Amino acid sequence: MSAGQVPAVVIAAPASGSGKTTLATSLIGALRRAGHRVAPFKVGPDYIDPGYHGLAAGRPGRNLDPVLVGADRVVPLYRHGAQGCDLAVVEGVMGLFDGRIDENHAAPIAEGSTAQVAGLLGAPVILVVDARGHSQSLAALLHGFATFDTAISLGGVILNRVGSERHDQVLRAACDRVGLPVLGSLPRMAELEVPSRHLGLIPAVEHGHAATAAVEAMTDLVAAHVDLGTIARLARSTTTAPAWDPVTAVRESEDSSTAAAPSVDEAIAADVTSAFAGAASHSNAEGRNNTAIAAPAGGGEGARSAAERATPAFAGAGLDPVIAMAGGPAFTFGYAEHRELLEAAGARVVVFDPMRDELPTGTAGLVLPGGFPEEHAAALAANDRLLAQVAEHAGAGLPVHAECAGLLYLSRSLDGHPMAGVVDATAEFGPRLTLGYRDAVALADSALWRAGERVRGHEFHRTRLVTAGTDTPAWGWHSAGDRIREGALIHRVHASYLHTHPAGNPGATSRFVAAAADYARTRAAG
Repeated sequence: MSAGQVPAVVIAAPASGSGKTTLATSLIGALRRAGHRVAPFKVGPDYIDPGYHGLAAGRPGRNLDPVLVGADRVVPLYRHGAQGCDLAVVEGVMGLFDGRIDENHAAPIAEGSTAQVAGLLGAPVILVVDARGHSQSLAALLHGFATFDTAISLGGVILNRVGSERHDQVLRAACDRVGLPVLGSLPRMAELEVPSRHLGLIPAVEHGHAATAAVEAMTDLVAAHVDLGTIARLARSTTTAPAWDPVTAVRESEDSSTAAAPSVDEAIAADVTSAFAGAASHSNAEGRNNTAIAAPAGGGEGARSAAERATPAFAGAGLDPVIAMAGGPAFTFGYAEHRELLEAAGARVVVFDPMRDELPTGTAGLVLPGGFPEEHAAALAANDRLLAQVAEHAGAGLPVHAECAGLLYLSRSLDGHPMAGVVDATAEFGPRLTLGYRDAVALADSALWRAGERVRGHEFHRTRLVTAGTDTPAWGWHSAGDRIREGALIHRVHASYLHTHPAGNPGATSRFVAAAADYARTRAAG
């Protein structure tokens, strides 16, 4: 292993629900307690698990998602997030080989799968097996996972939810039969399970002290039942690419900003949408319900002029525009690289809680990320002064980047609670989950995207828009033969259900900061 490489282990499982998050979080905490500086990662777009990883590691949890950022950025982002650490723990997604569904069945390894990321990192996989219902036949299951793709190295097995000492003996014999070492065996302890809701685990931020206590209890369990020394020695990585750097990413995005984007018709003609493997994709009818505005593609009011006037903020706008980023219990979804890119582009980021705060002084741009506003709608509605501020400034041209929860916050109402009323739509908790990757096309210029730009995003919500007005849609994509129009563009507001990863789209962040600097100059000039 060359200097600067941080060794890693990848925590995977045969299927969802095996206990990966509990094991990964506990392992991170136990290794940290043993003296390691642990870098925590999660495969895929998940926002919730990294929150628990961060509690255990004492540093932000980060995502490695080849679909959203491109396979070529996975290793640089890994090396960036692992700086200053001596070990990394990467929690997988779903089953080891599960990823984005390829309708043509052409890819040998599913895009976005744990196996793909493990291969990119050159890291060994530790398979977490839910032992309930398993006996000698576990050997056959392990043999299949060990031989399905010989490029993936299985380093060992952790048995989870073992019923008894006799059960443990039988399972260990099955592992021995296929030559896989047992690195740990955890008894069934239901009280250590973290509570969940409609989008998975409840975010650590909402649990507060209870989340910290749960992580500590899980860490105690793993420290007592898992061979931490062997796992640390097993870790490795064969990465050679340089670490990702937000300043470089911003500069390179600005250098390429003059390249012509394809026309909207050309871009959307090639659009293909696939659901994430095993996930419940929305029906065509629900897709139309989730479409904020079904209007012909065109520029939102002020959008094209804003995009054309904006100059790269990094190149020297003469201002450090204040970007207000919503946080607190209602807005917990976000990527660590987002703030890093905003700051690299010249912004000063101030985090505030929309449940109790007003807009920070000097706000020149507003980021409303994803989260669970439906769980906090009454508290958000009670802060009517902030709602009025957001509506006033958005109407005056404040650049706003709103994703999912942000879209709901900007709507007229959410489950009957009044919201900011910037987006001409009402929202409610829906009957089923909408989940999946989308290959989307920007339908008009905005403070972030140029018309015709293609973007990979991810939908992850249980709410829906039940009424919508005439705002210009932000995105278009194909789904089951239908042309979906989704989101809303109003002035310099870009609001959508679609989550994007800023590291995969640094140019959008740079343009947003430039638009914020433009707004700050305009306000300063009176």
